[in-house]
Amino acid sequence: MAADGGCASLPCVFSPKSRQYLAVCAQDGRLRVWNTDSKTLHQEYVPSAHLSAACTCIAWGPCRAAKEGPQRKKRRSEASRAEEKSDLLAMGTAAGDVLIYSTVKGALHCTLDGGHVGGVNCVEWHPEESLLYSGSDDTNIIEWELQTGKKRSKWKADRAAVTSLCVSPDGKLLLSAGQTIKMWDLDTKEIFRTFTGHSTTVTILRFATTRPPDGNGLYFLSGASHDRLLSVWQVREDGKDKNSVVSFTLTDEPKCIDLIASNGKEEALRLAVVCNDGQLHLFEHFLNGPCRKPLSPSSSVQVSDNKDSPSPVPLLAAVLGAEMRSVLLAYGNHLQPVMERVEISTERDVCLTRDVHASLALSIKTTVSKVKTPVSNAKSKVLVPGLPGHQAPIRAAPQGSEKRKKGSDVKQMSITERLGEIDLSSVSGGKSARKGTDALQTDHFAVLLVQGLESRDANILNKVLQTCKETVIKKTVARLPLPAVLPLVEELTKRLQGHPFIASLMVRWLKAVLMHHTSYLASLPDLVAQLGVLHHMIESRVKMFHKLTKLHGKLYLLMTQVATSDSSNAVAGVDHTAKLVYEEESSDEEEASGDEGLPHDDSDNWEEEEAMEEDKSEQTDEEEDDPVRTGSKANGEEDMEHGNECEEE
Repeated sequence: MAADGGCASLPCVFSPKSRQYLAVCAQDGRLRVWNTDSKTLHQEYVPSAHLSAACTCIAWGPCRAAKEGPQRKKRRSEASRAEEKSDLLAMGTAAGDVLIYSTVKGALHCTLDGGHVGGVNCVEWHPEESLLYSGSDDTNIIEWELQTGKKRSKWKADRAAVTSLCVSPDGKLLLSAGQTIKMWDLDTKEIFRTFTGHSTTVTILRFATTRPPDGNGLYFLSGASHDRLLSVWQVREDGKDKNSVVSFTLTDEPKCIDLIASNGKEEALRLAVVCNDGQLHLFEHFLNGPCRKPLSPSSSVQVSDNKDSPSPVPLLAAVLGAEMRSVLLAYGNHLQPVMERVEISTERDVCLTRDVHASLALSIKTTVSKVKTPVSNAKSKVLVPGLPGHQAPIRAAPQGSEKRKKGSDVKQMSITERLGEIDLSSVSGGKSARKGTDALQTDHFAVLLVQGLESRDANILNKVLQTCKETVIKKTVARLPLPAVLPLVEELTKRLQGHPFIASLMVRWLKAVLMHHTSYLASLPDLVAQLGVLHHMIESRVKMFHKLTKLHGKLYLLMTQVATSDSSNAVAGVDHTAKLVYEEESSDEEEASGDEGLPHDDSDNWEEEEAMEEDKSEQTDEEEDDPVRTGSKANGEEDMEHGNECEEE
């Protein structure tokens, strides 16, 4: 397997040929070698500087007949049948060193240091000679001599960091990738060919054919970060190889690949690609020239658990077996991966259902790492974990205890007995507290913040991070221990991507962290990978400020114009029509006569007319009160009207 070469994921590589071992480098810097046959942990190695110089890439060396220590003298027939096994394992570190680990010895074989000034991104073994090649962030390639442990040659490969390396099967050519892909002649250390076509960092390089470059039959493939294609390049004699001839489509960025190289045009290339989304894609293709259309995988494999609502289980690595459809898979967690050899059907999409929790419940048996029980002394002090200044006093040992005799068995205290020795009554804050002892400050913001970061308790983190007081924030960050600074920055990065109100609070915490712990953050070797998300998020938001100010100005101008136009329309368009009209009730005679009976403005007798109208109204009221009178009056008026009619006649 090739080294991951700058991938953000953890290195996970199967051993060559027999595929007996799986090497995994965890986040804590420990190297774990798993046995694929027994499904147990074979060896575990902890480098001396595993926290400050974590492992960045892994590559297995070619199989060899290693000496396994003093054994009985073998016969000649047995000696001739000595089996070659995978032994040496090269690890590149972020500090610029290369560690050679021996699985047969179970210890460090040698250290190749003093060559690089930047982190090592890729390591590659020579297939025949005892040589090793390493590429680093310092843009250099170093050829190491493993017998002496010293560098044989060193040359500048690119303007940018060297992220991937690959040696040809005949050991004469070397592929390196930075901004461009270059092919080097290992004898003269000169550039043989240059290939351009990737816009991002190339992370995978592998030769696809075993034929020497005497014709047009040499092919290799490359994969880049943030790219969902694997490109195949052809090395031509005429030099017309600027573009890739074949491309394979993927669902995500390629993480690790395994292939069975083609020996001729009649033999197909078999390829297995594990992507960052946890899926496996299998390809089969005959390398016989250019192909315009991107090729789809012959089958895609995904693993899921067997719950009611199944969730995908990520695949870590995969290698092809000797048989046509046989594949060895490693999936699950990096702490305890599950290894299984499966037969893939001919279907296009395959989903494997597995009980991952039952597999993870297996006991881990180690063959090299052993745990020794420490011998405790009565005069030794017990250190209680916690922040500096938070002490839990321990009860003194009883004076009447007998001295331990030589050769006598010492009974070790259990965890319950050790916890019982802690005198919590003195720190409870009651009357029995002794003078001069500090109580446990469980309500301190720094203590709560550390507890919330370790337990990932959202309630505790919300209680602490929602504080708005600048002084409280500064004091809390200043009292924070150094191992909790990076988890705090990661938590702030997640919350900065949420609501703007929450983001404004998180900016205050981030400002305090940068003011107090910048020197510690600058000392971390993988700071770029840790704070990359935060940097990109801040940069994207800062770029939007200029556009937002322009938009704010245009909206403000538009709103002011709308407001002025509305006010002018309100003044000009006043409605002069009456909202309410009051009309007095008039008699039929006045309606018939119209305006003739109304007094004119120039009339001088308007007061007398009003008085006469009042008298008439009083008479009508009295007549309405006396019905008899009104009736007689009505009859008299009728008689008078008849008499007048007669006189007129």
